Amino acid sequence: MKLQLYVPDGRYAPWIEGFAEALPEAQCVTWEESQGQPVDYAVVWRPPLAMLKGRTDLRAVFNLGAGVDGILRLRDDDPQALPAGVPIVRLDDAGMAAQMAEYVTAAVLRYFRRLDDYAGQQQAGTWKFLKPYRRGDFTIGVMGVGTLGSHIARTLASFGFPVRGWSRSPKDVEGVQGYAGAQRQDAFLDGLRVLVNVLPLTDETENIIDARLLGKLAKGAYLINVARGPHVVEQDLLEAVQQGQLAGATLDVFRTEPLPAEHAFWREPRITITPHISALTLREDSIAQIAGKIRALQQGQPIAGVVDIARGY
Repeated sequence: MKLQLYVPDGRYAPWIEGFAEALPEAQCVTWEESQGQPVDYAVVWRPPLAMLKGRTDLRAVFNLGAGVDGILRLRDDDPQALPAGVPIVRLDDAGMAAQMAEYVTAAVLRYFRRLDDYAGQQQAGTWKFLKPYRRGDFTIGVMGVGTLGSHIARTLASFGFPVRGWSRSPKDVEGVQGYAGAQRQDAFLDGLRVLVNVLPLTDETENIIDARLLGKLAKGAYLINVARGPHVVEQDLLEAVQQGQLAGATLDVFRTEPLPAEHAFWREPRITITPHISALTLREDSIAQIAGKIRALQQGQPIAGVVDIARGY
């Protein structure tokens, strides 16, 4: 059995060593050194078009992350970019859900406890009580309640916040009020104090966070985006913050990464920026999950995480 690896930063050694330990029956090679050779499985993150197009040897392509837009968007350059009939398999969690829940919860609590307001008072040398927000009125909405989003929603609900979840199809998440489909989106958004975006990036969800959507939230609401940058119409978000419709935003993802030095977000103090770190791929967990799925496929067993190409996730 042969695995072909591709990671953009070229740091292959830890991955090869990890797979050698977790899947000793497999030979691991890099795409650069094995081009043209038949292999059984590809393990990739944002692969180049030339790696997948026209392949007839692959049994499956494993993505080193939960979001598969880096693979599916190859079709924008070439409709035949993906190998026909070959399953694309995403990571189910691999330690990312807990990290993302921590990140989102920290951002929610910072806004809920008005810590940014108090930080501003500190800079001004002001000692002043600020009226706290009422937890029962502080409704949080999570857009995208798959593996990651449902964990985030449950975590926030455990703090006693009213939590809503919205997805394309109905989802039942304990402690979370569910909304599904385009016809229920406005009801989901109505009056939200915090909107958390965990949607997959597809043609339908690109630019979904625009002026119209932000205008449905409560006045002075807060946005947290841990999904993908192209979900957000950046100028609409900036104007919503500057005009007071949003109190602010915490953004971990952007249309262009790294975020350009001249970008207006850097100069807006009510927007908190982090460099795509809300949920880092944990190498050992990811390798163990992929190795388990490869063994299952070798034995003819079904596996979780197979992407519906038509739906985009």
